[in-house]
Amino acid sequence: MSEDQAAAGPGPSSITYRQYKDENDLAIVMSLVDKELSEPYSIFTYRYFLQHWPQLCFLVYDGDTPFGCVVCKQDIHRDQAMRGYVAMLVVDKTYRGKGVGKELVRRAIQAMISGGCEEVVLEAEVGNTGALRLYQALGFIRDKRLHRYYLNGQDAYRLKLLLPLTPEMEAAQAARLREQTADMDLGLTGASNLVQVAS
Repeated sequence: MSEDQAAAGPGPSSITYRQYKDENDLAIVMSLVDKELSEPYSIFTYRYFLQHWPQLCFLVYDGDTPFGCVVCKQDIHRDQAMRGYVAMLVVDKTYRGKGVGKELVRRAIQAMISGGCEEVVLEAEVGNTGALRLYQALGFIRDKRLHRYYLNGQDAYRLKLLLPLTPEMEAAQAARLREQTADMDLGLTGASNLVQVAS
C-alpha cells in the first residue's frame, strides 16, 4: 500500500485508511460485508455502488489485513438536492469502539461534500445502539422510522445529516431553483393558452 493511497487515522499506528481502487478490492468489500451485516447482498449490488461511486468507498487496514469498509453513493434526490447515501458500514468486532467506523464515515462524508452533496442519509436498525450513537456523534438526526425495513423484520431509523453549503453548491442550488421556476412558468403559460383557445 503506497503512501498516496493510505492515511493514518484513529487507532494504533499500524491502522491505515484508503479509497477503493479497483475490481481487486471488490472481493475484500464483499467478504467484510457478508461477514458482519445481516442483510444479504448480491454481487450486482456491490458492483452498482463500487463501479459508479468508487470515490465514496473507503477501506481500513491493520497492516496488510483489511477489517472494515464503508460503501456509499450520491445522486440528485427528487430533482432538487444532491444527496449522499451510506449503504454499508462494517468494522470487524475486534476493532470496534476505537473510532474506526466514525473515521470511515467521516472520510465518506468529506468525499460527498467534495462531490457537491447537500445532505447524507442512511438507515440503521432501531436496536443497533452502537451504530445509532456513532451516527449521532457525527451529527445525524432521526428523520423517520421505517417499519419492518429489514429482511429479519426489524424496524430501521432513517437518519439524515444536513451538510453546510459551499458557494459552488449554493450557486448550483439557485440554478436548479431558477430552472424549476421557469418550468412552472412555462406550464402556467401553456395552461392559460389552453383556456383562451377553449373560450
